[in-house]
Amino acid sequence: MRELTYEDVEAAAERIAGRVRPVALTAVDPPSGRSGELWLALEFMQHTGSFKARGAQNFLQAHREAGTLPDTGVTIASGGNAGLACAWAARQQGVPATVFVPTTAPPVKVSKLRGYGADVRLVGSEYAEAQAACAEFAAAGGALAAHAYDHPLIAAGAGTLLEEIRDRIPGLDTVVVAVGGGGLLAGVATAAREHGIRTVAVEPENCRALNAALAAGRPVDVAVDSVAADSLGARRVSAAAVRAARLDGVRSVLVPDAEIVRARRALWDDHRVVVEHGAATALAALNGQAGGYRPEPGEKVCVVLCGANTDPSDLVVATPDVGPAAEGR
Repeated sequence: MRELTYEDVEAAAERIAGRVRPVALTAVDPPSGRSGELWLALEFMQHTGSFKARGAQNFLQAHREAGTLPDTGVTIASGGNAGLACAWAARQQGVPATVFVPTTAPPVKVSKLRGYGADVRLVGSEYAEAQAACAEFAAAGGALAAHAYDHPLIAAGAGTLLEEIRDRIPGLDTVVVAVGGGGLLAGVATAAREHGIRTVAVEPENCRALNAALAAGRPVDVAVDSVAADSLGARRVSAAAVRAARLDGVRSVLVPDAEIVRARRALWDDHRVVVEHGAATALAALNGQAGGYRPEPGEKVCVVLCGANTDPSDLVVATPDVGPAAEGR
C-alpha cells in the first residue's frame, strides 16, 4: 500500500467539501497552573458522532468517481465508529453496507448501525476477529472492502480535520489526538508536518499499539485491555501510523485508565460535554499528574475530541429530590 502524502489530504478536502460538517472549536481554560491557549476540537459533532465520517466519505466518493463502487456495496470491520461512518456514507451512495463488529461493541453503537440500515454481524471479542470475518465476506461476495483506519483514502479524509483546525486557529503550535489503529494520527500528522505543527499521539497504557511499534521498529501485536478499548482497541497499528509517528514533531505518550476516566468526567462536569473514553484519552494527556504531555508556557494547543458514541448514563448523577421549590427551575 502506497504512502500517504499531503497531496492526498488536499485531494480529500476537495472531494468531501460540503459533504461533512466543518469542525466546531471552542477555547477553554488550560489545566490549573499552566499558561497558553487550550482549544477543543468538537469533532464528536460530526456526522455519525465521530471523525470517521471524513474518511468514509472520502473512500466511497473516490470509488464512486473511479467507477469502482460495486452494486454489492461495501463491507467493513469496526469497533463501532468506523462502521457507523461507513454505513452512513454507503446510504448516501445508495449501496448496502455490511458491518462486522466484535461482540463487545457497545450496544449504543450496534443500535445506531442498524439505524443507518447496516447489516450488522457480531463476530469475536476483538476487532482483529471481526476484521478476519469481514475479509472472508468480501472475498466471497464481491463487496468493496473498506478499512477502519489502514487505507490512504481513510487516513487522508481524517487529515482534513487538521486543515480546518489550522485555518481557524492561527499560530497553532500543537494538536493532540488519541490513537487506536492510527488512521487519525496518520492523516493529522501528515498535514500538521506540512504546516510546522507538532502532533501528540496519545494511547491508553494498555492499548499501546503505536508506542509498542515505535519501540520495536515495526507494527507488532499488543494486548488490548482498557476502558477505551471499544474505540482504541486495535491489536496492531497501521504501518502508515508508524511512518507518521516518526516524522519530525510527533510525540507518542501513554495515559492510565484512571486519567482517561477523570478527563471524561471533567468534560462533563466543567463543560457538559459527553464523549467516549477514547476521545477523553487525548485530553487526559494534558490533565494527568504524571507522564502525558506538558505544553510550554504560552503554547497554543488543540485537543481533538474525536467521538461521542457512548452511553452517558455513568456520567449523570441523579439530583436529590428537594421538594416543590425545584419545579420552577
